[in-house]
Amino acid sequence: MKYSAPLRTLLRTTYRTSVMLIFLTVQGVSLVAQEASPPQQLGFEQFMRIVHEHHPLAMQSELQPEFGEATLRLAKGAFDPKAFTDVNQKYFDGSNYFSLIDAGLKVPTWFGIEVKSGYEQNGGDYLNPENRNPDSGLWYAGISIPLGQGLFIDQRRAELRKAKLFNEGSNIQRQYMMNNLTYEASNAYWSWFNSYHSNRIMQEATALAEDRFQAVVRMAELGDRPFIDTLEASIQLQQRQQQLLQSQLDLQNSKALLEVFLWAEGTVPLELEVTTIPEPAEEALINAEITLPQVGTIGEQLSLQEMDSLLISHPEFLLGNLKIETLEVEARLKREMLKPSLDLQYNALSQPIGGDPFAAYSVNNYKWGVHFSMPLFLRKERGDLALTELKINESRLDLELKRAELKYNASAAINTWQNTRSQFLLYFQTANDYRSLLEAEQQLFFGGESSLFMINARETAFINAQLKVIEIMEKNKKALANVQYTLAIVNI
Repeated sequence: MKYSAPLRTLLRTTYRTSVMLIFLTVQGVSLVAQEASPPQQLGFEQFMRIVHEHHPLAMQSELQPEFGEATLRLAKGAFDPKAFTDVNQKYFDGSNYFSLIDAGLKVPTWFGIEVKSGYEQNGGDYLNPENRNPDSGLWYAGISIPLGQGLFIDQRRAELRKAKLFNEGSNIQRQYMMNNLTYEASNAYWSWFNSYHSNRIMQEATALAEDRFQAVVRMAELGDRPFIDTLEASIQLQQRQQQLLQSQLDLQNSKALLEVFLWAEGTVPLELEVTTIPEPAEEALINAEITLPQVGTIGEQLSLQEMDSLLISHPEFLLGNLKIETLEVEARLKREMLKPSLDLQYNALSQPIGGDPFAAYSVNNYKWGVHFSMPLFLRKERGDLALTELKINESRLDLELKRAELKYNASAAINTWQNTRSQFLLYFQTANDYRSLLEAEQQLFFGGESSLFMINARETAFINAQLKVIEIMEKNKKALANVQYTLAIVNI
């Protein structure tokens, strides 16, 4: 059978539509002509490495352990030995009224006992009798013991315990920050992946519609087709152009979002080159398995015991536990404040002879004292304790709610991941079926038993199926990222 030149052009265009779209389905590659410069592929794993190594939030997360260590060092400083010197002298009208010199060393301990030793030398014309000591001075050494408030815990020990919890939480906070960053960056990449491949499909589809429109116009001018076909081809072209514009907008926006996560050393934002493309669709067809040391590879569903074991180690859950432990330290300190303050001090005294501080030591030489105080109603202390206990109960309820939310989110994420994988396999076959319908329709058209309207309808259905396949691939990859996010699986 012989065809006119315009009709042969139309048939070649229709055949090219089928071949190119089938090639996309089977191979998952771009449907555009070769560009002047070769494309630079940015794969998902490569992208995530850049994010984890150079994003400001990733670098900020690396500072969290240092914050924890600095806070712990600060709290330990309260137990550092302290040297002291007190000099108080008065001279007036040529007289030395008094000279008080006291120097020594204080050593606080973890048990609340404070050890103190020093040397005291006082003198003067009008010295208070209680400050008199031998001309060679007086050595002293003793301890201060809290027998009431502060016996089991005091402010210094409470701060040190909270600093240790904060230091432990700083590493968990780093995991929490990286988990959030990984999730957001993954979503940005797969949005770019979808918009890029969808845009490529629409570029080729629009080019095919343009070729077909020009061929139909020439055929109508020669009398081979009715002019009404040119209107149908024109409408088809306008629809493709509108879809192409929308896909270009989606690509520009997704590219801008992706660039938010591209940095160099956390200070220099990067931009994607014009020739940079995501990984080919055929590489994204392979669904990565999720493997955990606790449960192995995730299959159809996690058991309740496996789910609980994973959620207990989730950063959000661990941070909630640390918050409760910190409040419990505060509550213990507040309970200690309900006790009366009863401090016992004892210092052994010794007069140095010939530079030997122990030459004249006697157990009968000492100084001691007792300090006692206690509020009569303890309203401040009891109110402070009640507020702390309420915060603990509130935090425990929040933690139980967080556990339930994490369990639901993890289950929903796994269900979505597995369901979209099944959808993809099903719709991939659907796209192949649409391809078969298009091929059959082309055969009928070649035999004069079909129309341009049917060819357009079959081709549109096939293009939409291709777009749907890419969309489901995006959903599946985002679902996988959501599973890793809800289970806090971060490979850094």
